[in-house]
Amino acid sequence: MKATLLLQARTNSTRLPGKVLLPVGGMPLVVLAARRAGNSGHRVVVVTSHEPSDDVLCDALEHWGTAYFRGDLENTLKRFVDALEGVPDDHVVVRLTGDNVFPDGHFIDELLEDFDQRNVAYLCCGGDTSGLPYGVSAEVTRAGYLREAHRQTESAFDREHVTPWIIANYGRNFFERYHSRGMIQYRCTVDTLDDYLLVSRLFGNTANPGQLPLDVLLERLKQAATDVVTPTPASRLVLGTAQFGLPYGIANKVGQPQQAQVNHLVHTAISNGVQYLDTARAYGDSEQVMGRALSGGWASRATVITKLSPLDDCPADASPGVARAFAERSVYQSCHALALARLDVLMLHRAAHLTAWNGAIWDALCELKQRGVIGQFGVSVQSPEEALDALEFEGVAFIQLPFNILDYRWDAVIDRISVVRQQRPLVVHARSALLQGLLTSDQAELWQRARCSDSVQVIDWLRSQANQHTRGDVVALCLRFALSQAWIDGVVIGVDTREQLLDNLVKVSLGSWNEGQLRAMVADRPRVPQETLNPATWKQAND
Repeated sequence: MKATLLLQARTNSTRLPGKVLLPVGGMPLVVLAARRAGNSGHRVVVVTSHEPSDDVLCDALEHWGTAYFRGDLENTLKRFVDALEGVPDDHVVVRLTGDNVFPDGHFIDELLEDFDQRNVAYLCCGGDTSGLPYGVSAEVTRAGYLREAHRQTESAFDREHVTPWIIANYGRNFFERYHSRGMIQYRCTVDTLDDYLLVSRLFGNTANPGQLPLDVLLERLKQAATDVVTPTPASRLVLGTAQFGLPYGIANKVGQPQQAQVNHLVHTAISNGVQYLDTARAYGDSEQVMGRALSGGWASRATVITKLSPLDDCPADASPGVARAFAERSVYQSCHALALARLDVLMLHRAAHLTAWNGAIWDALCELKQRGVIGQFGVSVQSPEEALDALEFEGVAFIQLPFNILDYRWDAVIDRISVVRQQRPLVVHARSALLQGLLTSDQAELWQRARCSDSVQVIDWLRSQANQHTRGDVVALCLRFALSQAWIDGVVIGVDTREQLLDNLVKVSLGSWNEGQLRAMVADRPRVPQETLNPATWKQAND
């Protein structure tokens, strides 16, 4: 089956400007992408815009003998349709992008064969079902469907992203021939400087990079990406960053890691599929440290959750206007520290701030959200009662709550979460799965500080469960227990060292226990005081 390959490219990338012109394998990135995609004989056309900023791109394409088409700047869908002028409606079209150089002609041929055999309107390679790294992607449709989308849609989103109207009206079908590869946690696109350096290295010392088989590149990627340790993306691990900004945890013995170490920890977590990073104004220097760690394009690869200041310095009798000013100051301080124009997710650090100062805090944040400064809202709660109150606010899309294997307080909340999720999207993250490290300690003094007088029984039970279920590993026991809860989307885990991070990444990839197993585990669970479950009530070391 013959097809036209339309390779979308521009020079105006915000994270890595001009990336399509960067040299890889002795030629511009976009040229290599075109040569590899067309190395089995298909016609390849680079589609770009009439903007003067793309003149240099077209000059390079002419120099390298690569066909191109210049079209509408704002309406990418129209650009594609105009580039297909004269071809029949049933002509097959493959959409590619100029920052992805892994797809080759053999891969395209396999994709086209599947498209033909299944007789569908749309086929794509990408996402969890593909089995391939992020960056080995393509879409297949027919010219007629693109033209129909252009005639029918009035959505700016559809026009920018080309195929959403086709997907919405004809369905999305996935190319899964490489599913068994199990490489979806890897990355080979070029979106940041680190991406470019990796891809450039993979094509190094190659006589003919345009002909290098995809299979060879995939093996090279496996060898080069030494920090990828998970068989699947660790998307349910939420990286906690309190310890990056202050000494954190009752069992912490190493203090705060240095900036270079934090950079490596954050980058390794993201490289293994961690989606959410959790910080707060109250976590000392954590936001500033994270802002530096996420520079160079890394912020685009994860969702940052930060929390409003506890507002302890705002007078209890402050007027609504003054309270609003305190809230706005906190938000903009977070933006500055994280080097972000927009906060992905802002949580209230105190659930009481939903209604405090006659609702002034919540009103101020809602206005900032309307202005695009905040993406989504969440609330960090301390108790089931606070969680139930927070769930009544329709604007709350994230709930973070303390939960661990000893915690018995959340049954009523679980039921309410199920109801709310039928009405709107809701993400639930659990923190304190290790109870600030207490659950891994057998030091009676630490348990006494946590107001647990009968620590021997608790420690023995934890050790017994760990011996029975996780080969004696209490950390694995606690993490797997929390992750096995169907109502929990992610678990916040803080780390101090690379070894801890890699160990936790592996633990998170373990399978879940079913409901019957979970019930059997807690049948003889010792009941600890509620004060033990709330670190805010613990005694300080010098008390």
